[in-house]
Amino acid sequence: MKLDTGNTAWMIAATALVLLMTPGLAFFYGGMVRGKNVLAMLMQNFICMGIVSVLWVLFAFSLAFGHDVGGHGLIGAIGDYAGMKGGTTSLWPNIGVPTTVIASFQLTFAVITPALITGAIADRMKFGSFCVFVALWVVLIYSVVAHWVWGGGWIGAKLHAIDFAGGTVVHINAGIAGLALTTLMGKRVGWPKEQMKPHNVPFVLLGAGLLWFGWIGFNAGSELAADTVAGYAMLNSIVATAAAMLGWLVVEKIRDGHPTTLGAASGLVAGLVAITPACGFVNGIGAIVLGVVAGAVCASCVGLKFKFGFDDSLDVVAVHLVGGIIGALSLGFLATHTVNPAVITKGGALDGLFYGGGFEQLGRQAVAVLATLAYSGIGTLIIGWVIKVTMGLRVTEAEEIEGLDTVLHAETAYEMGAGLAGALRSTAGGTLATQRKVEADV
Repeated sequence: MKLDTGNTAWMIAATALVLLMTPGLAFFYGGMVRGKNVLAMLMQNFICMGIVSVLWVLFAFSLAFGHDVGGHGLIGAIGDYAGMKGGTTSLWPNIGVPTTVIASFQLTFAVITPALITGAIADRMKFGSFCVFVALWVVLIYSVVAHWVWGGGWIGAKLHAIDFAGGTVVHINAGIAGLALTTLMGKRVGWPKEQMKPHNVPFVLLGAGLLWFGWIGFNAGSELAADTVAGYAMLNSIVATAAAMLGWLVVEKIRDGHPTTLGAASGLVAGLVAITPACGFVNGIGAIVLGVVAGAVCASCVGLKFKFGFDDSLDVVAVHLVGGIIGALSLGFLATHTVNPAVITKGGALDGLFYGGGFEQLGRQAVAVLATLAYSGIGTLIIGWVIKVTMGLRVTEAEEIEGLDTVLHAETAYEMGAGLAGALRSTAGGTLATQRKVEADV
């Protein structure tokens, strides 16, 4: 097959869009932490770009997308693309796009997935330990699950469960890993009695907007071609996200008496998460239904951490784990060949229950969800435990109270005067009178 310049140009653009999502995520999470920890959160997200990119080229891409070793559907051959020395001048099968472009696109997915975990363990993890965790996790967990689903492994090629852009590979994977890691690390000092409010909600909204923008490349780019299915994926990514934001805000209004800007940002991200596995398989009505359900359910699940006592700092479980499960299972109900006939029939998958396919595809989706939960959850616990007993996972209590920005990076995010900087480092939720006093001191 000859080079397809249209598909190649689109995939290069999609790769750039997805790469922007990690800085967007950094702002989304960074605004939600207290002012004394914002740089540490930004740094954790940016270091994922450094560590994962290098490992991806060295061997992780090959583990995920190399030919299946032994035909068991478990892992790819490390030698196929190790160091990107062999096979990189070839075109990806049937789409006419260079392998280097596909590897770059998939690299951006591998980067943002461990970055998502940072929201669960915010405010308390050692930087060096986090770096080691990311390196081990992306090789031992992410690459394996990516191979299972997208690289010719058992979930995609044998079970015929479907995942268009990462419900299992990215969101369930990161969500359960965040839950496992935060369980190992324990609660933040003062949680849940102390209020730990977002220090900069405009940052949160900026990050959410950047995520929505980049997510068009994330979802529509996963078709690996500029075609009709990519158009469906783009449209569904917009409408499901909008519907989820509305669903979240309705729950907030009923439950709390008022909708919030933080809720709007969280709702739209929940919608993006849920539509990710389904965007190339459902129609517009399905996308709206999925979005409303995801927004409402994810908003309702935020309180689970208080009920069960796990300190998921920024609601990774409620948004990414729950949203990813909703999206993955939705395909058992909403997938239709009228949107994606080639992929659904060629892969051996079936229409969803609402389109005459029965319960079989729902069962397949459930197996894929459970397998990802088990492997990533247990694997993360093992990796985290090894780091805990060797390096230690979290900073000391005194260091946590002082703030990770100064302790880990010898920096502060805000240098607008000693009074204001000190107030921001110590708290993000002071009273209006306290804020006015700080302003007067400055």
